[in-house]
Amino acid sequence: MAPRQRTFSVWIPRYMNHLTMRNYSDKTVDTYRRVLHDFSSYSAGVQASDDPVVETDSYEVTNFMAQASVERSLSATTMNRYLSTLSSFYKFLVGQQVVDTNPVLGVDRPKIKDRELLYLKHADVLGLLEKIEDSRDRLLIRTIYATGVRVSELCGIMIEHIDFAEETIRIRGKGGKIRTVFIDPDTLDAIRLYAGGRIDGPLFPGRSGAPLSPRSVQHIFQKYAPSGITPHKIRHSYASELYRRSRNLRVVQENLGHSSIQTTEVYLHTDLEERRRVYQEHFPLSNE
Repeated sequence: MAPRQRTFSVWIPRYMNHLTMRNYSDKTVDTYRRVLHDFSSYSAGVQASDDPVVETDSYEVTNFMAQASVERSLSATTMNRYLSTLSSFYKFLVGQQVVDTNPVLGVDRPKIKDRELLYLKHADVLGLLEKIEDSRDRLLIRTIYATGVRVSELCGIMIEHIDFAEETIRIRGKGGKIRTVFIDPDTLDAIRLYAGGRIDGPLFPGRSGAPLSPRSVQHIFQKYAPSGITPHKIRHSYASELYRRSRNLRVVQENLGHSSIQTTEVYLHTDLEERRRVYQEHFPLSNE
């Protein structure tokens, strides 16, 4: 049997096929490809080879990350995404018996500073919606807030995926995962009115009849939303408001479509007024 080829030029395309087979989005596959090609180019310099092999160690991964961080001014969040991409790639190679170990496991990840993300409170979102005269644009933003869906998921909603009786929508999320989200009666009534007699096809079609693109949604948001408020921040508002009222982190996680509850925790912060109340009720000096 001929020896198995162990070069990036062979295994990056195979890994891309693996991701595609697992229903990763084109955008995610392209992001993974760029990171892996960057690491392949770095390895080519280290190995002095035009066709570098995939074998490496945690020392070289760390050097690559340090170099990329300086050259591209990467944030801690982006650096962690780079490392996650490399780790996923090498986990795949271990499974294919191309390498023995995953070198990324020995690399320390950059610490992401805790931060309170900018978002709108419930009353602020309602105020934003009231100012939007265009019925489609208003419904588009309301649907994000009512369901907590991502922009790409919003664009992918088909009318036939909406169950008006059960007040639910079937959503295809990241990696092709299907989940059910709930939606309030008033938003459903607005959807029914907007859809008219349509019984299938995209809920929000573009000019060609195909689903509205995420970029178009971003442009719509820029027309109405305050500076710094994006569709993702409205999703954050949904998560924060649902958790504030329910205190059920697991439900918020499932509604958002997060595979890890740690991801959900980033969205959550205690309301300032609640923090004030707890402080005044329980901190000794505030009661003296």
